[in-house]
Amino acid sequence: MLLLALDTATPAVTVALHDGTDVIVSSSQVDARRHGELLLPAVDRLLAEAGLKLDAVTGVVVGIGPGPYTGLRVGLMTADTFGLALGVPVHGMCTLDGLAYAADVEKGPFVVATDARRKEVYWAKYADSRTRLTDPAVDRPADIADRVAGLPAVGAGALLYPDTFPVVHEPEHVSAAALASLAAERLDRGEELPAPRPLYLRRPDAQVPKNYKVVTPK
Repeated sequence: MLLLALDTATPAVTVALHDGTDVIVSSSQVDARRHGELLLPAVDRLLAEAGLKLDAVTGVVVGIGPGPYTGLRVGLMTADTFGLALGVPVHGMCTLDGLAYAADVEKGPFVVATDARRKEVYWAKYADSRTRLTDPAVDRPADIADRVAGLPAVGAGALLYPDTFPVVHEPEHVSAAALASLAAERLDRGEELPAPRPLYLRRPDAQVPKNYKVVTPK
């Protein structure tokens, strides 16, 4: 097995290679405006570092969010393209699950929260690093304060709202290494992973104007 894992659902552009037992190499760069520019060079760099060719990959793991539309689709489209070109399966993984898996929280329950912009967070509650208790959601921090009160939190979204998340643990952003390791565990147990389809949770910012006029000939 050689899994190529990647995630662009947060400001981190993160890539890893996993041989089914351990992470071979990994890379993360935080730059919310350069997902498309940084992703493919990172894949090339890691393959070269590992002394492997792309055709050695037997499966692709991609973070499906939740995340902002523009960044999230970069990773998903890249993963789909690799899957089609190589003829290998593409597995989706919830980005929040990857953060939970890498969390330095000693015991649960805890919350994972990433920045959803618009003064909101993408979040979910976890019993432990491998067990999610709630579906991913997007909310204003003040609106979920009662539901997460007293729980430690993980992620960049939690850091932005200390009134709601007073105790925040590492990591700040997801890593493809964590996504790959969790995916490898689940695949080894024979579990079916989610389809590589985006968890947007809300409509994109760009909208067709209500009074849009057709200018093409009838």
